[in-house]
Amino acid sequence: MRVNRAWLGLAVLALPALLVAIDATALLLALPQLSADLGATNVEQLWISDSYGFMVAGLVITMGTLGDRIGRRRLLLIGGAAFLVLSVVAAFAVSPLMLIVARALLGVAGATLAPSTLALITDMFRDGRQRGKAIAIWATCQFTGGALGPVLAGFLLQHFWWGSVFLVAVPAMALLLLAGPVLLPEFRSDQAGRLDPASVGLSLVAVLLMVYGIKQLTVESVSAVPAVALVAGAAVGFLFVRRQLRLEAPLLDLRLLRNRPFTAVLVALVFAGVAMAGTGLMVTQYLQGVLGFSPVASALLFAPMGLGTAVGTMAAPALARRMEQTTAIAGGLAGSAVGSLLLVGVGVGGAGALPLVMIGIATLALGTGPLFALGTGLVIGSVPPERAGSAASMSETGNYFGGSLGFALLGAVAAVVYRGRMDGTSDSLADAVATGRHLPAGQAAQLLHAAREAFTAGLHVTGVVAAVVFAGLAVLVLAMRPAARTAPAALPHHGAHNEAGYEAGYEATPS
Repeated sequence: MRVNRAWLGLAVLALPALLVAIDATALLLALPQLSADLGATNVEQLWISDSYGFMVAGLVITMGTLGDRIGRRRLLLIGGAAFLVLSVVAAFAVSPLMLIVARALLGVAGATLAPSTLALITDMFRDGRQRGKAIAIWATCQFTGGALGPVLAGFLLQHFWWGSVFLVAVPAMALLLLAGPVLLPEFRSDQAGRLDPASVGLSLVAVLLMVYGIKQLTVESVSAVPAVALVAGAAVGFLFVRRQLRLEAPLLDLRLLRNRPFTAVLVALVFAGVAMAGTGLMVTQYLQGVLGFSPVASALLFAPMGLGTAVGTMAAPALARRMEQTTAIAGGLAGSAVGSLLLVGVGVGGAGALPLVMIGIATLALGTGPLFALGTGLVIGSVPPERAGSAASMSETGNYFGGSLGFALLGAVAAVVYRGRMDGTSDSLADAVATGRHLPAGQAAQLLHAAREAFTAGLHVTGVVAAVVFAGLAVLVLAMRPAARTAPAALPHHGAHNEAGYEAGYEATPS
């Protein structure tokens, strides 16, 4: 009965993860419509799309540790209630400023969700194998939601107004609030100590400055402001790290990085995010700008990337039963390298271009599944239960940084390749399309063909860089696995700690 209750509790945790991921990606397709309706400027559109991610990235460290202190279920329910109310506010926003503020506050609420749900999974599942399967299901819901978001948004925008994309999360949050107190255990650490306000401020400022700087590098023609933001963020981050190492009860326990597999997985999560975000950015633009598909059609054709990751995460527990977890993760990353290399064979057009792109991104995504499922399980399982929230926040922060870096770094590499191939006559494929509208038909066709070839060359370079990153991560994961054969047995030991937390939390929680 207790096991059934745990799996029902997982459903309560996974459904919001699915629908929140849908909500996040659906906004990208709704942005043009809501911007026209609200009269949002280009700068306001950037803040509408980015304010949520900024606040999540800036506060996930604080929220992960806060849950360890005040109770993970309590924090999750508070965040879920706020997310429900703010989703309704966003749906019925009457001005760009109102929507920006609502999105930023949604980010504050959203920062409570991932670390709280991951930490609760460690409390609910005592057995390491069951915990791995539960984390795989949770991760699958996230990636499936991300893939389905644009598809669902296309349907909603055809039949309803743009606010409907925000209302998708409301039923899931309502279910969480109703079923959470009954099905989810409460867990808090008696040894967590007080929350350090200075650490909270330093972590928020450091992450916000660095994420802002990284994102602005992709849109600013002058790089001075983003560079200053990055340097300032790094300086504040150094102060944050120094303070954490001196505190008896730090906001973020950096001593966890002494665990070799823990550190290897965190590094892999960051750089896999770089490779996936960079290739995702290039492929979506390739589908629209080179092959000429509409945004909705491109979203459908790009779905194999999210679905491939979802399939890979679901298959990961079965792989872990046949081989070491680090071997499964490294093997998956090697497969991702092969998928990335397939993008090098893509041409400007022709019958084989689209199938090769779809096979490439599906293979790339499939290979990352063991990293996101087993790697996240290793991160959470490598710490005692009272530090699970802190470990989960480190994992989530790595994901956000990886995605932001991928857009900035690989986007910049592709832009350099494009400009070099165009001899400086065009800054981007979109710029070439706009210029072509004012040229005679023959010159426009010649310009567009050259621009598409240049952009495709950028995609090829991106594929090579991603392949090198994935291959390097595979070697890193293998090199930093426990040196002795007895070391992996430490994971069930922490599972025993989780069992104690499960018993204390689940048994003490009133039904």
